[in-house]
Amino acid sequence: MPRKIRTIEMKRLSLEEFREAEKLPLVVVLDDVRSMYNVGSVLRTSDAFRVEQVLLCGITSTPPHAEIHKTALGAEDSVSWHYVSTALEAVRQLRQQGYTVYAVEQVEHSTKLPSFHAEPGQRYAVVLGNEVMGVHQEVVDACHGCLEIPQLGTKHSMNVSVTAGIIIYQFARDLIL
Repeated sequence: MPRKIRTIEMKRLSLEEFREAEKLPLVVVLDDVRSMYNVGSVLRTSDAFRVEQVLLCGITSTPPHAEIHKTALGAEDSVSWHYVSTALEAVRQLRQQGYTVYAVEQVEHSTKLPSFHAEPGQRYAVVLGNEVMGVHQEVVDACHGCLEIPQLGTKHSMNVSVTAGIIIYQFARDLIL
């Protein structure tokens, strides 16, 4: 039977090493995400894959906060994050900086995630929306396109932090793993 690896054996990066390490060329934008637990979870997943930056927009809470820390477990200190007043403003800034920006949303003519492949040398951003309303339509309109995770059950959506994990992993798989 394989033995579980102890934390001390994992040789994780120090905070300083993390900050200096090469990042996944991906910015995660949270558009009015209400739950601080979701914010913390997205930060923690962003740490796991060395996401370049997380932009917290609109009503999305920012660290420091106990509820964010509960799920982030310190990732709020390692991951570069910034507050932007609206996701629309964030998308416009990212496009001006040369990022290809995708909303993660169920829309007509979306690109299903299994058909998407990130290209090395490109810089990307993904917008994840509010737990009830999703990504605002004007933000969808400002993006280059939309990615959709195919679903087979009775529900029409997944938790935003779960969605973030699936999307971030897809970019990491294509670009650095």
